[in-house]
Amino acid sequence: MPILKPKLFTTLRGYTREQFFSDLLAGLIVGIVSLPLAIAFAIASGVSPERGIFTAIIGGFIISVLGGSRVQIGGPTGAFVVIVAHIVQQYGLVGLQIATLMAGVILVIMGIARFGSAIKFIPYPVIVGFTSGIALIIGSGQVKDALGLQLASVPAEFLAQWGAYRYALAHWNPWAGAVTLGSLLLILLWKRVSRRVPGPLVALVVATVVVQWWHLPVETIGSRFGAIPHLLPAPTLPPVSLRAIRALMPSAMTIALLAGIEALLSAVVSDGMIGGKHRSNMELVAQGVANICSPIFGGIPATGAIARTATNVHNGGRTPVAGIVHVLVLFLILLCVGRWVVLIPLPCLAAILLVVAYNMSEWHSFATLLKSPRSDVAVLLATFGLTVLVDLTVAIQVGMVLSAFLFMWRMAQVTNVEVVTSEFVDEEDVDDPNAIGTRRVPPGVEVYEITGPFFFGASYKFKEAMSIVSQAPKVRILRMRQVPAMDATGLQVLREQHHSSLKHHVPFLLSDVQAQPRIALEKSGLLSQIGEERVFSQLDDALAHARELLSRALVKPH
Repeated sequence: MPILKPKLFTTLRGYTREQFFSDLLAGLIVGIVSLPLAIAFAIASGVSPERGIFTAIIGGFIISVLGGSRVQIGGPTGAFVVIVAHIVQQYGLVGLQIATLMAGVILVIMGIARFGSAIKFIPYPVIVGFTSGIALIIGSGQVKDALGLQLASVPAEFLAQWGAYRYALAHWNPWAGAVTLGSLLLILLWKRVSRRVPGPLVALVVATVVVQWWHLPVETIGSRFGAIPHLLPAPTLPPVSLRAIRALMPSAMTIALLAGIEALLSAVVSDGMIGGKHRSNMELVAQGVANICSPIFGGIPATGAIARTATNVHNGGRTPVAGIVHVLVLFLILLCVGRWVVLIPLPCLAAILLVVAYNMSEWHSFATLLKSPRSDVAVLLATFGLTVLVDLTVAIQVGMVLSAFLFMWRMAQVTNVEVVTSEFVDEEDVDDPNAIGTRRVPPGVEVYEITGPFFFGASYKFKEAMSIVSQAPKVRILRMRQVPAMDATGLQVLREQHHSSLKHHVPFLLSDVQAQPRIALEKSGLLSQIGEERVFSQLDDALAHARELLSRALVKPH
């Protein structure tokens, strides 16, 4: 199958009426969900609210039509808030347009060059570190609107923000605080009432009605930004110069990297939800075209949105038609009810972004990584600290470089240098008395053997090996006799595989675990989750236990 073929063309073959109505409903709901998020992300990025809607319409349409995922929903996301705000403050809107265009070109080149798989090599601590840092900055940036502070502008730097807040907190607006608190409670508690109708939309409507009905003294979109256009603007190209390209290249690279990571992570998550498989290189090309077109129509950077994509899947969306419907819904909202958008109170949007920031923070993953090997903790904290206190571009660069150096240091600790190039192999043909081929493996039992360090650069091979299996075995054994070292990404892959085995009622056994991986398993808490009684020093013991499980009929038949 061609690598650069949009999923839309594939899914339209055999498209049914029933699927159309499912996509129609999903697109309608996602379109409604996307409206407050698009506005909130635009305001948090330091641009006018309509630019977020333009981005969701233009970027979302192109990502759905050209994308390599069946269910990806594109638009502005929280990942871009920090870098966009920084570019706008330093270079203005024209600089943002040029940087986004450049990022789009970079993404297209990455897709054509088949770099889609390369993003898999970004270490897990780097991803968690900068994602958690972005979440903290987004949350910090909402204090002004959440409390109605009288500040002309909020500094982009984290420490400077709180320096400004310290003097302004004495004159906070209790009405703004009440609207923020009420919106937060409504968003969080609405899930108990309905999961079909999105909580942020309910909070938006209720807060707007309350503020307008009682004429509460809180700031609204209209009072700060004025009227919202009812139509998309005419396409315009920014003035591009060699000097601007040189100055904005680091920012463009950061936008491209963030767009690629966010889009492919979203595609991977949605693949697991629908049992599909996205085309990573086609997805990068679609993201690139979207980011070339979005600034031409007044938009900001766009990428795949994990939360909106998950909403699409949960409501029955299974083809890019749902994404196209969601764009049409946004366009109709802009066309027909755009004038009412100006009445939305800013404290309500701040509450929505506080919830987004909390969901982005990945604090569970952050806390788990703190129990990982010290080198991974160092990468995590360095990336997080630099994201919050210095700059997102610097954070990603330092995180990647630090991960590379620590990886080389790990490899230097391994006595056999050849394990650096080892792969997951079948040893049946190797003259080895301890090879799997010399053992009698009971029917229904599958044994996987990892050869070499189980680190971020090799974990994707394990995932691919697991995905090849057509159906779950009755017992799964993972042999680790030739795994001298394992990092946080390897632990995360094992944790995911263990959870998958539990979900399918498949016993998960480990054998021949060496010293460093066992210590890492213990410190992370994964060993206790698996159970020490299911970790064996030799493969023969693991096979004996598997036979016992089968004979005692403790495993559900398939």
